Amino acid sequence: MQLYNTLSAEERAVMIDDVGKQRLTLSFYAYARIENPTQFRNDLFLAWNPLEVLGRIYVAHEGINAQLSLPADHFYEFKDSIEKYDFMRGMRLNIAVEQDDFSFLKLTIKVRDKIVADGLNDDTFDATNIGIHLKAAEFNEMLEDPDTIVVDMRNHYESEIGHFTKAIKPDVDTFRESLPIIEEQLSEHKSDKKLLMYCTGGIRCEKASAYFKHKGFENVYQLEGGIIEYTRQVKAENLESKFIGKNFVFDHRLGERITDDIVSQCHQCGQPCDVHTNCANEGCHLLFIQCDNCKSAMEGCCSTECVDIIHLPEDEQKAIRRGVKNGNKIFKKGKSDKLTFKNHSETPVGSKVENPETYTQHPVLKIKKTLIGNAIHFFPKANIGQFYIDKGEIAIGHKILIKGPTTGSQEMVIEEMFVNDIASAKATAGQTCTFKLPFRIRLSDKLYKLDA
Repeated sequence: MQLYNTLSAEERAVMIDDVGKQRLTLSFYAYARIENPTQFRNDLFLAWNPLEVLGRIYVAHEGINAQLSLPADHFYEFKDSIEKYDFMRGMRLNIAVEQDDFSFLKLTIKVRDKIVADGLNDDTFDATNIGIHLKAAEFNEMLEDPDTIVVDMRNHYESEIGHFTKAIKPDVDTFRESLPIIEEQLSEHKSDKKLLMYCTGGIRCEKASAYFKHKGFENVYQLEGGIIEYTRQVKAENLESKFIGKNFVFDHRLGERITDDIVSQCHQCGQPCDVHTNCANEGCHLLFIQCDNCKSAMEGCCSTECVDIIHLPEDEQKAIRRGVKNGNKIFKKGKSDKLTFKNHSETPVGSKVENPETYTQHPVLKIKKTLIGNAIHFFPKANIGQFYIDKGEIAIGHKILIKGPTTGSQEMVIEEMFVNDIASAKATAGQTCTFKLPFRIRLSDKLYKLDA
């Protein structure tokens, strides 16, 4: 009886690519009393693995917190599998704003002490006595009330790339850090102000609202379904989005575009940017914001030290990592002393850049790009990508850009190419072309030809 994932991320990616099914990325949570979380966890794995569900799911005595993806044609089977449990029947499923077939590549279901690490002793207060839920239109209206204090219950690296206007954004690494800070800073307004909270999908506000009511806050409100559901309602009802920028998400995408506003800067040069990346050094993996220019110059690394390391032979890199306690370095999420602009800028991160040129330390190249086609297949062992040419043409020697929500922006020059499986120097509209790549592409990637 298989109860754990047995395929690597690379193997799973190939399977997803070969099958070619559209996948849905969604999230949900539910607070409930689960007597045996381990048995519940095992039952879920046995039900979901055959449905090709992939994701990161936490279960505990207090409930479930799930972020996952599944083939769209298995959606109703999946829905049946969760609605056999009374506490998940009719539960809202937050469908992602942007879809990516490769958002998750493993099914990981873990038993935890809590579904969200809040550091609270639930026995000391009534966790069911929550705040008033507001829909998008109601939330927008309350935002304009001068007696409202709106608080972002997410971490600094989340609010940095997108947030609601007028929001207080605590500079914290974890949810548990934010609770005492907010209570202390707003202690004088427990009765005269409305406390309005929001988070990604609603789960953090669910616990925080009960906690703040326990602490004496009289007017506590929360955004129903978080930013994800807010965005859906804004589009469906043609409302003004008071959320600007990107919504940080905890999968390979690292963010969903909500509005065109760029409200953050590259942590290395200060150019307006809201694209997160993990340092390419396997022994670092620092999460930080990096623009295309710096990504190219720094080879996807956070520092020159990490650039030097990634050029070492693999066995030397493993030797450096062996036995080193990287726990305080990995996933520090944009708070490393190696990030030059981030640590020397006096501009508040998260404020809107009115004049981008003020913060740019190197010229921005003016490059014209022309959309040529889209990705259709990837052969991982040979590192070869295949594209369908919709219009125009590309040839050996052309500089191209491959761009997608997970891949980011990757530039290269075509040195060798096969067209309809035959070696050729040029590919035109209606043909498929393949060439070697130093990275993995996704079916959501687009192919552009670059002209300086």
